[in-house]
Amino acid sequence: MNVSKNKELADYIVDQLSDLGDIRNIPMMGGYIFYYKEKIFGGIYGNGFLVKITEASKKYMPDSEPEPPYEGAKEMLSVTILEDRDLLQKMVHDMYPELPQRKPKRKKGNEDLLP
Repeated sequence: MNVSKNKELADYIVDQLSDLGDIRNIPMMGGYIFYYKEKIFGGIYGNGFLVKITEASKKYMPDSEPEPPYEGAKEMLSVTILEDRDLLQKMVHDMYPELPQRKPKRKKGNEDLLP
């Protein structure tokens, strides 16, 4: 997938999820990482839009087969309900409590202060 197609897809996904509020994405290595309330739930990779595997994502997309977004990565689910705005929003909302908290960023230059 080329970068302009990824940007178009990212904009479309943000629009589909806009009713949830607190959705953002950041460009990452030619794709995008998506956050809901500051928890990562998915991203755009070479093979399209994928989300983390949770009970909610499996429930809303039982037909989706797990696949790694890139070599050596944890498997994710390819989003099969992208066109269904309401269902997509319900899935992301229901995934939220199942997602891990973001790890705090370590400040540069403070490595020597760690035990």
